[in-house]
Amino acid sequence: MASIPVTPTLALDENEIELSYIRASGPGGQNVNKVSSAAQLRFDARHSPSLSNTVCVRLIKLAGTRATKDGVIVITADRHRTQDMNRKDAIARLVELVRAATVVPKKRVKTKPSRAAKAKRMDSKNKRASTKQTRRVGSKDWD
Repeated sequence: MASIPVTPTLALDENEIELSYIRASGPGGQNVNKVSSAAQLRFDARHSPSLSNTVCVRLIKLAGTRATKDGVIVITADRHRTQDMNRKDAIARLVELVRAATVVPKKRVKTKPSRAAKAKRMDSKNKRASTKQTRRVGSKDWD
């Protein structure tokens, strides 16, 4: 039972990952029709014992369309010509996704503009308004 290190404190069990091989799309001549070189990785994030609930929720949100309604993350790797390289690529992409989900986002602290910033803004608005005022020729009816 091997584990895949994600962070110094978090590792995924290889048994949690389900790998299958499918035919890759794109150029490749006859070889593309014969060899199943693309790797499809499935990871059930919602039922993973390795992940905490908060990390799981962030992971599913980060995965976006790669996550199913059941919380299974599907990663398809077909960048390389060999199964082994595509398998490594899929695992590396999953590890990177999980690593990104472990980072706790900073809480936004609401701030108000200072009195000086408000005054500066109003001064620039008044200056712009007076510039436009001086450009007017006078009130004309264009009827």
